[in-house]
Amino acid sequence: MTTTQTVKLNTVGVLAQKVDQPVHRIQYPLRTRKHIQPAAIAGRSRLYPDKAVAQLRHELNAIDARASHAS
Repeated sequence: MTTTQTVKLNTVGVLAQKVDQPVHRIQYPLRTRKHIQPAAIAGRSRLYPDKAVAQLRHELNAIDARASHAS
């Protein structure tokens, strides 16, 4: 008997909720950071694994750090 495991993937909106940021703020790192890749595409929606949450938090913190040093 084989068992199947269901993988839950996150849309951009769900990622935004999980990192507590507006959608437009997380779209930039998703577009520009090549190491944050969708696990699947359904229609026009990109679906990301749970590890993308930590990657996004890291990138947003880096963006904020660079912005605070530039001012």
